[in-house]
Amino acid sequence: MKKLFIALAVLVGAMSLSSCSYNSMVTADENIKGKWGQVETQYQRRADLIPNLVATVKGEANFEKSTLTDVVQARAKATSIQVDATKLTPESIQQYQAAQGQLSTALGRLLSVTENYPTLRANDAFRGLQVQLEGTENRIAIARKDFNDAVQDYNSKIRSFPANLTAKMFGFKEKGYFQAEAGSQKAPDVKF
Repeated sequence: MKKLFIALAVLVGAMSLSSCSYNSMVTADENIKGKWGQVETQYQRRADLIPNLVATVKGEANFEKSTLTDVVQARAKATSIQVDATKLTPESIQQYQAAQGQLSTALGRLLSVTENYPTLRANDAFRGLQVQLEGTENRIAIARKDFNDAVQDYNSKIRSFPANLTAKMFGFKEKGYFQAEAGSQKAPDVKF
């Protein structure tokens, strides 16, 4: 009987400590949802700039149509993938990131090809869009970092004892991070 009482006291004590964790887990989860909203907002900003960029570039008579087609298709794919903020699993983040990465690659090709078109580079509208895209890419990087910081805080909370007991009891699951793109650790070759 004494052992049962001690076990029950330990369980009640752990649950009391753990219940305080529930509120902090809810707060951390809501913080992640807010940070995810900021990530989506910045990616949407970039997607909204692309039609104007494509229209400006189309004005250049000899411009490579396949490059424009690649950008338009990559934008369509990137904007079609939606991730529910309540289901930020590593797999869903990876799928979203892959689509956004394809769009980044297509935009990179587009901007590098424009170097061959001096009249396009001199176009004020094109230069303005290019500056906006650069600023947006910076905003995306900051939003992704803030998101990853929030995920790290949340994941640490739900894995720490005794909060992990509460997390399991109430179904709090680990969230996914944005990861570095494959091959990004290797510096590009620069030739002059």
